[in-house]
Amino acid sequence: MTRAMAATRLADTVLDRTLIGYGNVGYLLRRHWWSPDPAPGALAGKTALVTGAKRGIGLATAIGLAQLGAHVRLVIRGRDGGEAAAAEIDRAAPGAKLSVDECDVSVLADVRRYAAAVTGPIHVLVHNAGVMPQQRGETAEGNELMFATHVLGPHLLTTLLLPALTEGAASAVIWVSSGGQYGQKLVLDDVQYRHGTYRPAVGYARTKHMQVALARQWAERLRTRGVAVHAVHPGWVDTPGVVTWLPRFRALTRPLLRTPAQGADTSVWLAAAQHAQAETGKFWHDRIPRPYSYLRSVSDTAAERDELWQICQRLTGQDQGQDQD
Repeated sequence: MTRAMAATRLADTVLDRTLIGYGNVGYLLRRHWWSPDPAPGALAGKTALVTGAKRGIGLATAIGLAQLGAHVRLVIRGRDGGEAAAAEIDRAAPGAKLSVDECDVSVLADVRRYAAAVTGPIHVLVHNAGVMPQQRGETAEGNELMFATHVLGPHLLTTLLLPALTEGAASAVIWVSSGGQYGQKLVLDDVQYRHGTYRPAVGYARTKHMQVALARQWAERLRTRGVAVHAVHPGWVDTPGVVTWLPRFRALTRPLLRTPAQGADTSVWLAAAQHAQAETGKFWHDRIPRPYSYLRSVSDTAAERDELWQICQRLTGQDQGQDQD
């Protein structure tokens, strides 16, 4: 290893171990040494589904995929705002092939309805939809809203779209997680947050840790089927969600926050990076695999990840259905 390479690795590690790396400073520094951008047209002729694509990171991800030539299906809750999002993408990627699909990923019945109408092949599936309600709430099906949106719905959607994803192989499933997952362990005896005092940021971090754990489980199960699975930490991003859910955090950190496009960069890069198939199951930030955890107290075991898988299988009605092994 040359001195320049060693210095770069050291600088990256310092950024990764400090909060500086989560903001725009980390992005702007790392872009000078990270992996090359995808080639123009890298996703031409391919289809990508992005949930929560109406605004924020989801919209920026859809724009990035469209600029690489993909047919992008915007999977949104309700029709309101969908056409406006499509128009914004078309301005950024003139002539892009776009579809606006309605699906509330927190409602398992709606996920089943939507998936039944999707035909393959699908080459990219981005689980981006996210919520952080300030009071604990449940869907009509009785699932806690964050857990349903971040975990159960994406798990079921991946399951039901497997035929289309394997038809599109080499394909990629990308879970947009959060650096907040580093602060919470897997809580498997209360996945629905029914006990204790509900705290939005804690519940959010719990479900984001679950996403990383599930991505690892999916990666192992799909390793031989041409479907790579990744989890991504987008950094601190200035999104409408942050404005609504974390106004104090935004007031303190606004000069350091990333743009949605900066937050979406790694997801877009992974969708088009050919070598990423060999890196399935990793947790990415700024185009580099990162540790799954830094503290032993919040690390999870293979047995715990398998237990989470079984819980999701049961709650989505898949435990008696098709096994993904």
